[in-house]
Amino acid sequence: MTQQPIDGATLLNEVEAFHRRFNVFPREAAYVAVALWDAHAHLLDAFDSTPRLAFLSPEPGSGKSRALEIVETLVPKPMVAVNASAAALFRAVSSGEGRPTILFDEIDTVFGPKAGDNEELRGFLNAGHRRSGVTYRCVGDGGNQTVQAFPSYTAVAVAGLGSLPDTILTRSVIIRMRRRARNERVEPYRQRLHEKEGHLLRDRLAVWAEQVREQVRDAWPELPEGVTDRPADVWEPLLAVADAAGGDWPKRARAACLELVKASQADDKGSLGIRLLTDLRDHVMIGVDRLPTIAVLDRLNALDDAPWADLQGKPLDSRRLARMLSEYMTGDNEPVASRNIRTGGGILKGYYATDLHDAWQRYCPPPSQQPLQPLQPLHPSSQALPA
Repeated sequence: MTQQPIDGATLLNEVEAFHRRFNVFPREAAYVAVALWDAHAHLLDAFDSTPRLAFLSPEPGSGKSRALEIVETLVPKPMVAVNASAAALFRAVSSGEGRPTILFDEIDTVFGPKAGDNEELRGFLNAGHRRSGVTYRCVGDGGNQTVQAFPSYTAVAVAGLGSLPDTILTRSVIIRMRRRARNERVEPYRQRLHEKEGHLLRDRLAVWAEQVREQVRDAWPELPEGVTDRPADVWEPLLAVADAAGGDWPKRARAACLELVKASQADDKGSLGIRLLTDLRDHVMIGVDRLPTIAVLDRLNALDDAPWADLQGKPLDSRRLARMLSEYMTGDNEPVASRNIRTGGGILKGYYATDLHDAWQRYCPPPSQQPLQPLQPLHPSSQALPA
């Protein structure tokens, strides 16, 4: 019996509404992104890459696990992993029993500050982002071992406290969760009751995916202006899903893309080197074309909310500053280095803005477009001391 065509826009509206019943996301764009991610998990073979979905928060009780639980009801072959090893995950993906959707709760126990680097699992998550991604392992006993490539490509959603390694964050749609305010209400989730509703939506998503698979496979969705490189890889599959669904989803998806990409860039502190370059541009060398090293260090170490006064128990010094800046190049393709600066008291070593300009252009986020506002004078009555 031929399946009746399913209206993709209406179906995605229902998926979004299902999330809204049980989740309070921090912004409207998050509902759009998560609904598109749920649908894209049914279409993995149509894409060259799959974005990770990351529910992150600074504190427990922010709804991350509940969000992952709702996603579980909507995606194909969910595999809930807590403290799963990389070996277990890549064997599950390459078992031949159908590609699972991996849902990794408490990811902070894997990549948190007390968990070590977990390079093997990080490598699996990075490799599985691309359809061509594989994980190589030795198979066999003793001297009869051979190297075998295990496919790693699969959809992954994670939830955890804090942050994630940059290599995973840059491949993710990031939802920064927060605790519900007193006036924010959600419907209590009852698995025995509501899981069936989610599965009905999941089954319809699977049917719709088959109906649009060829359309999505041949799609090259138009990306919003300014979305390139890694963010483009993340959002291209989701925009292809939105275009296939039609209705207002193409417009909503692109608005959500811009909003969440900008939010992730604002949250991204980058490496320590990029932080150094950005602080030099925005706080240290404003209005000057050169500055002695001693003055650079004084200004950096005096910055509030900056790491320079306490780098593993020591303030930034001239030797470490020179070493960090030497990793970047001038416009003439020479390492950034201190040079002589003539002052009224003699000649000192220091840094020139012209030497840093090329690195600023290449590595630093755009400077803020909002100028600092002057402090307003206190109301006369507020200046009076209490009797």
